[in-house]
Amino acid sequence: MTYRTMLTEYFAAAIAAASPRHVLPAALPRGLVKGKTLVLAYGKAAAEMALVAAQTLEGPVTGLAVTRHGHGADLSHTKIELIEARHPVPDDYSLQAGTKMLELAATAGPDDRVVFLASGGGSALLCAPAKGITLVEKQAITDALVRSGAPIQDINLVRRHLSRVKGGRLAAIAGARGAELHTFVISDVAGDDPSLVASGPSIASPFDPKGALSVLQGAGIDVPEHIHAAIMANRSAIAIEHPVHTVATNGDALRAIERLALADGWQVIDSGKALTGDAATCGKAHAIQAQIYARTPGRYLMISGGELTVSKARKDGQGGPNLEYLVGLMSALPRHAKIEALAGDTDGIDGTQDNAGGYLQASCVQQSDALHALATNNTYPFVQRLGGLIMTGPTRTNVNDVRLIAIEGAST
Repeated sequence: MTYRTMLTEYFAAAIAAASPRHVLPAALPRGLVKGKTLVLAYGKAAAEMALVAAQTLEGPVTGLAVTRHGHGADLSHTKIELIEARHPVPDDYSLQAGTKMLELAATAGPDDRVVFLASGGGSALLCAPAKGITLVEKQAITDALVRSGAPIQDINLVRRHLSRVKGGRLAAIAGARGAELHTFVISDVAGDDPSLVASGPSIASPFDPKGALSVLQGAGIDVPEHIHAAIMANRSAIAIEHPVHTVATNGDALRAIERLALADGWQVIDSGKALTGDAATCGKAHAIQAQIYARTPGRYLMISGGELTVSKARKDGQGGPNLEYLVGLMSALPRHAKIEALAGDTDGIDGTQDNAGGYLQASCVQQSDALHALATNNTYPFVQRLGGLIMTGPTRTNVNDVRLIAIEGAST
C-alpha cells in the first residue's frame, strides 16, 4: 500500500468519526413532549444532522435546516424544510433562512421541544442583519474580513455584533414562553467552545462591541458611522440555560487516525489539535520539525488539526488553507527528503474551490515553483498540475482541518 493510499484512508476515517449519523443518534433526547418538536439546524452538517434528528426523535418533528449549496440531504420525507445558501459570504438565501428561523422559533410554546443543531459554517448561512445594517453591508464586511486572513474567532465576533440571530438570540426567542431547549454541536473551532460554533445562535455570548470594532480596525476595514452605531446598540441576548452537547470535534477525528496509524506501525507525533494562524507559515514550521524526525530511525506520522487561514496577496488567487499549508511545507523541504503529506478539510471543501485538500511528496516538488505558488496564492493550480488534489465532495460534517505528514526516518 502506498503512503498516499494509506493517508487517504486515514482522512476518510477522520471524516467518518465525525459523521452526524455516527455521533448524533445516541445523544438526542428521548421521549415524547405534549406539543411539537422543532428542529432548527444551521451549518455545513445541518442537512445530515436534521435528517438524523427526523429519523430518531419521537413524535411530530418539524423545522428548518440551512446548509451550504451542494451540502444538502434528502429531507423530502420529513417535515423539515431545507434551504441551501452561500458560504463564506451570506446571500439572499441566508437572509431567507434567518428570517424563517426566527419566525419558527417564535412559535415554540411551553409544551414544545426545540432542538438546535449547530455546525461550522452556520455564521454565514444563517443571516439576520442587526437593525440599521443591510445584507449588502454585511456581505462587504464579511468578504473583507475573510480576505484579510483574520482568525475565525475574530470574524465570528464581528458577525455576532452584526446580527439579530447569533450570540444566543435565537434561543432567547425560542425559549421565551418556556419551551424545552437542547443544543447539539459538531465543533469546527479550536478549543471547541460551543458558543463559537456558527457564532452560537442558541448560546449567549458576552457583548463586546469595542472588541468587534477593534477587529474591523485591525483588518483595515472602514466602519461607517451608522454601522458603528448599530454595533453599539445591538445588545447581548438574555441567556436561556439548557443542555448543550458537543457530539463531534477535531480531536475525535484525529483520534480515529491515531488508532489506525498505531495499528499500522507508525510512531505518531501529535503536532497540535487546535492550530491557528497563517497556513503557509505553519507548513514551513512543520517542515523543520519533520526533518528532525527524518534524521532519526523509524517511521513517523505527524498529525495536527485546527483551522489555519490564508492572507491573500492576490484576490484572483486559487487555493484554500490546506493547500497553502501543504505547499508551504514542501517549499521548505529538500527534494531528497522521504516525506509525503496530506492536508484536507473534513467538510470536503478547502476554502472556496472544489477540493477537500491535497497530497504531495517532497521528491516531486520544485522549491522555487512552490514559493511562486505561495507568492501568488495559486496553490490550487500548482497542486493540480502535480496530480495531488484530494476530491471527496461535500461530506455533510465539519470538524475542521486534518494534516498528516508521513516521514521515513534514516535507516538504522
